[in-house]
Amino acid sequence: MRGRLPPWFKQKLADPGVMSSMQGLLDGLKLHTICQSALCPNIHRCFTAGTATFLILGDVCSRRCTFCAVKKGRPSPVDGAEPEHLLQAVQKLGLRYVVITSVTRDDLPDGGAAQFARTVTLLRENVADIMVEVLVPDFLGSKEAIRAVVESGPQVINHNVETVPRLYAEVRPGADYSRSLGLLYTVKKMAPATVTKSGLMLGLGESREEVIELMNDLREADCDLLTIGQYLQPSARHHPVVRFIPPEEFAEYENTGREMGFAGVAASPLVRSSYRAAELYETAKSRKNALPS
Repeated sequence: MRGRLPPWFKQKLADPGVMSSMQGLLDGLKLHTICQSALCPNIHRCFTAGTATFLILGDVCSRRCTFCAVKKGRPSPVDGAEPEHLLQAVQKLGLRYVVITSVTRDDLPDGGAAQFARTVTLLRENVADIMVEVLVPDFLGSKEAIRAVVESGPQVINHNVETVPRLYAEVRPGADYSRSLGLLYTVKKMAPATVTKSGLMLGLGESREEVIELMNDLREADCDLLTIGQYLQPSARHHPVVRFIPPEEFAEYENTGREMGFAGVAASPLVRSSYRAAELYETAKSRKNALPS
């Protein structure tokens, strides 16, 4: 289902000069963002605000998920200068809340965990009062890799389940639903004070009952924060949009999530994993008064 989007997707475009300035900064430091690589519909809003979700470990993914616009193939060697370049970008932009994600790197023995840890450690050592959220791949379930990320000290560790388990074989080949839940559970066991977060897309063919069951599974894994957004088909080669979910249904999921005990829930068509991430964290902290500052 491609073509004209429903009216609730209409957004104001950013000043081209602002977009060009941000692009110049990223290019100069040889950095990637998931905003660009995943064709995020909120890129104009984020770049205008002088922020972005940084994409480390290159921009080529070793998996072939059918929903994702990120390039697939043989990834490049890990750039040892990448953490320092990211630090420079954070300092130039004056960021105090930073979101870092990566492509999946099944080709690396640790799945890229060491690069996450180096980046988070460098930020925490050089930027006073920095808040770091990482959106990590599943590391093929490696507890050693998970521990490396946890011990680097990010305030939030996010891992997206993306869709309901019935659709995994079609939408997330190479991933495993139980493994993803296990990662979130493991983080909480290793570091109970670390905030855990997950996200999913709607419109891939899931039922409401399946979504509610997935949300219950996340709560059983003690997941704190949840984002729910509308899937948009990047190209004719990707998984089709089965249905556009109206805003009122997203509002229902948001209310249900809060009733289930999530500390914070963001659900609307344009919500993505890092959509207003700092605001979601602060909202959750004020609601539950149990998250670390």
